Amino acid sequence: MATNTQLLGSKQKALAINLDKRTYGSFAEIGAGQEVAANFFKVGAASQTIAKTMSAYDMTFSDAIYGAEPGGRYVTQSRLLKMLQREFGLLNERLKEKRGAETLFFAYANTFTTINFKKDNEAHGWMGLQFQLSPNTAPNECVIHVRLLDNDVHMQQQAVGILGVNLIYACIYRYANPEDIITSLIEEIDRDRIEIDMFRLKGPDFEQADNRILALQLVKNKMTRTALFGPNGDVLQASDVFYKKNILAYRGRFRPFTLLNQDMYLKGIEQFKKEADVDENQLVTVAELTLFNLASGSETGEINYKDFIDRVDIICSLGYTVLISDYQGYYRLASYLSRFTKKKTGIILGIYNLNDIFTSNLYQKLKGGMLEAFGMLFGGNVKLYVYPATNYTTGQLYNCKNFDAPQADKLLYQHLYESNKIEDIETYNLDLLKIMSDEVHKKISKGEPGWDSMVPDAVANTIKTKNLFGYKA
Repeated sequence: MATNTQLLGSKQKALAINLDKRTYGSFAEIGAGQEVAANFFKVGAASQTIAKTMSAYDMTFSDAIYGAEPGGRYVTQSRLLKMLQREFGLLNERLKEKRGAETLFFAYANTFTTINFKKDNEAHGWMGLQFQLSPNTAPNECVIHVRLLDNDVHMQQQAVGILGVNLIYACIYRYANPEDIITSLIEEIDRDRIEIDMFRLKGPDFEQADNRILALQLVKNKMTRTALFGPNGDVLQASDVFYKKNILAYRGRFRPFTLLNQDMYLKGIEQFKKEADVDENQLVTVAELTLFNLASGSETGEINYKDFIDRVDIICSLGYTVLISDYQGYYRLASYLSRFTKKKTGIILGIYNLNDIFTSNLYQKLKGGMLEAFGMLFGGNVKLYVYPATNYTTGQLYNCKNFDAPQADKLLYQHLYESNKIEDIETYNLDLLKIMSDEVHKKISKGEPGWDSMVPDAVANTIKTKNLFGYKA
């Protein structure tokens, strides 16, 4: 079996798989040609690897083979999973008795839409592999979602072909460290050609793999800007969650999630629902953590993965969806969410975060400076919901009504406030304003009493049950 993983191109990888007599599988590709299977044919010895290739482009043929999609969309995760399950099932059914004792079966599938003639659509797709690492075992499964960023269909097809070879090779030979699978996916592909914004790995050989950490690796390695987790910890694909929805995001450190955080979140949701152009039945709420916030508090500036998982576990225990991003500026978060919806989007933040938004030197890298950033932040149907605080100096309530914008930006702030782009969260809890996450964290880690009265009961129970944030019974 080939094990040398250093500096191999896609042709070398495809040939190594073809020459490995233990690997044998099927290819099913829809929407971007049969570029992956073609790479295996071109390098030679494909008969030792390929049991079947197919491409059911016609919808009627595709439905007859894999079943109809309820929404009529074919570039979906559900279609990919049907393809993988059917193709691996057929391999096992037809070949297990003949060669199952010594063969590692795999089924590769993809479903893509490439750029159209007008170049006005989003080119993207799903790609996956079901594969064995030992004969006569249940298959593992790796699934990714990919955005194709080239402005030429032939270049997009080439990228799909290379990526598919990388995926198969990584799953077969680099499985010992799942993070190696991720980093090897873009070998021989420039980072500005594709974005991998969802990665999931599961199966009997990967029971210890944490897909949340693997998704974080995508963001950290700049293969995507965001990662999304559901309340049960499952990795999600953003367009499946946000598409044509009203979105309300709350950015915070959540170290840990306190009663103040909860009040900001719930009161923000309550106020957002009252907007005339918000449909409560089409509302998605998300708690967002940035890489900057994940690294803050670390002496080295590196992300503490245990601390990251602690925070995600806490937020998920409350039933919230979690977004991880490397968007330090709020304007970039707003621009990202606007990719998925034209409906009203809200962002919850504290009054002192509003100070950051009006700090002009944060926008020096933008040609248009603060005005360009504000065009991205407020240009769509976006509104800020601001939770008050106690003024550090005077001890008085500090909110949008007495917000002290920089002198040069006072008229700009007044315009945004009076045009209802920035609004106070009115039903705040004054007693909670004194709660500081850092102080709560210190009490937990030092074993000091009283911290559990500053967090929701579910959070306290999760911290105690899982010994999070350094808690010791």
